[in-house]
Amino acid sequence: MAKKKNETWEWIKALLIAVAVAAIIRFFLLAPIVVDGYSMTPTLHDKDRMIVNKIGYKIGNPDRFDIVVFHAPEKKDYIKRVIGLPGDTIEYKDDVLYVNGKAYKEPYLDEYKQQVVGGPLTNSFTLAELTGQDKVPENHLFVMGDNRRNSKDSRQIGFVSMDDVVGKTSVVYWPVKDMRIVK
Repeated sequence: MAKKKNETWEWIKALLIAVAVAAIIRFFLLAPIVVDGYSMTPTLHDKDRMIVNKIGYKIGNPDRFDIVVFHAPEKKDYIKRVIGLPGDTIEYKDDVLYVNGKAYKEPYLDEYKQQVVGGPLTNSFTLAELTGQDKVPENHLFVMGDNRRNSKDSRQIGFVSMDDVVGKTSVVYWPVKDMRIVK
């Protein structure tokens, strides 16, 4: 009887440890997220399930063109692409991105630009026109969805505070047939 009690206790301890490790991973390191909508098309699809790396930006900074998850003003999480970093000036002219006066290629948009009919994928603008500021403020990002004609992003909601950034995402794990690393 004592042996059976001891074995049961060992199983309970193992389960408690497994749950604790899973909770630590979920709340501090990695988290699942579901893409909700079409603002990141063609890179991401509605209902794609992804893994968010929550620790990466605690020890480092975002890079231009990272795909990030952040808490949006509507009390939900958004997935967008980093276009502007702190101190950057941003301008779109004739469907070309200019950061600090330098033109940048956005190869993740090439396929989509070929499909677009009736004007540019990204309408021309300057950061000052949209926000009243010439540069992205310190500790903030300027983000945009890849589906530029149908994305609620920094053009509408303004700059994203780094305090609201949950983390970086680049791994689609579901549906299995679409499993991939996105850039």
